[in-house]
Amino acid sequence: MILAIAAITALSSAPARAADYAGIVIDANTGRTLYESSADSARYPASLTKMMTLYMVFEALDAGRIRKDSRVPFSAHAAAQPPTKIGVRAGNSVTVETIIYSLVTKSANDAAAAVGELLGGTESGFARQMTAKARQLGMSNTTFRNASGLPDASQKTTARDMAILGIALREHFPHHYDYFSTRSFTLGKARMPNHNKLLGRVKGVDGIKTGYIRASGFNLVSSVKTDGRSIVAVVIGGRTGASRDAQMTKLIRDYLPKASTRRSGPLIARRAIQPGAPVATAAVSLPKTAIPTPDFRPDGEEVEVAAYAPEPAARAAAEVAEAAIEKVTPAAGVDPIRTASIISQGGWVVQVASTPSKEQAMAVLDATSSRAGTILAGALPFTELFELKGNVYHRARFGGFSTKTAAFDACSALKRKKIDCYAVQQ
Repeated sequence: MILAIAAITALSSAPARAADYAGIVIDANTGRTLYESSADSARYPASLTKMMTLYMVFEALDAGRIRKDSRVPFSAHAAAQPPTKIGVRAGNSVTVETIIYSLVTKSANDAAAAVGELLGGTESGFARQMTAKARQLGMSNTTFRNASGLPDASQKTTARDMAILGIALREHFPHHYDYFSTRSFTLGKARMPNHNKLLGRVKGVDGIKTGYIRASGFNLVSSVKTDGRSIVAVVIGGRTGASRDAQMTKLIRDYLPKASTRRSGPLIARRAIQPGAPVATAAVSLPKTAIPTPDFRPDGEEVEVAAYAPEPAARAAAEVAEAAIEKVTPAAGVDPIRTASIISQGGWVVQVASTPSKEQAMAVLDATSSRAGTILAGALPFTELFELKGNVYHRARFGGFSTKTAAFDACSALKRKKIDCYAVQQ
């Protein structure tokens, strides 16, 4: 999948002396690392997470799964996200393009959760897709737990991985990339300025994203293009927004002149997308603890103010279900009645289990994705609620199969791996 990630690492200069922050500058024309400091140390991404959320949105747009004018509904979960947010009430909706603008400028947590639920069925399901996409791009040290970057002890990344993502956004979505240079946009009567203060102030800066939580400090990924030279730079862990911006400005000033004016070709390969195809998924274990949350709101920055962790009982049920995957199989003739679907997939789906709880169903999906290898690489996991004889069950399904043959072939391949399943049309 990766054409030049090895070059990004192999051509790295010797690590600089460790600083309070982690940082890296990569020549986006050649993949050569011009500067690095603690570039592979584990850090919290904060709202840099939304770069991957936007990557997934752009991919879904290109695949035809959504349009810019598609409506994104806000669930109670999405509407309840803490600031920064656009404040859409549960039951209401906005367009996909409004979501994009609100993520790029205001870094809205409610918008991130809403579009995550639209594309992934649940925000946690979407986070698994994000992590799988990170692996495809070569981001080997990144794990996502939510779509926004709100505090979670298990949501981590590195400066190098964020640079890879910044390059991927530029290379894979040049037709969408201009969104990142948006200075502000208006929703209703509210004007939302971009948190990235380097836009318009530092020559050549055309994006990408800021971020802050107390555990991470002040983060910034910058894309710079001028006079034929092109770099992506990352700073994670600034003490203040101003000091972070000053450090980024210094990196741009010092290392942009050292970048090549000759482009060597694409650095990061992109998997071909078939119309209507969902993105891949991967198994990711659930977080076990929360991390510190911000106790103040920095001026002009987005702020994430709450940690999310599953309830102990739910987590225990999920762990039990994952450990017992061999024993969790669909009952014969699983009820065909379709009720209260979390997400309408359309087309054909492959069902792998029917369980008493949603947590168990999600754990089965995780474990199946892990065991299935490439069989479900293009399938979207989701759970679906139904009732039979007064009892509530949760189907564990993989959707996005455009034909009966595709679904049956996938199920046959799963059965060869001793994974029970059956195919059904939605």
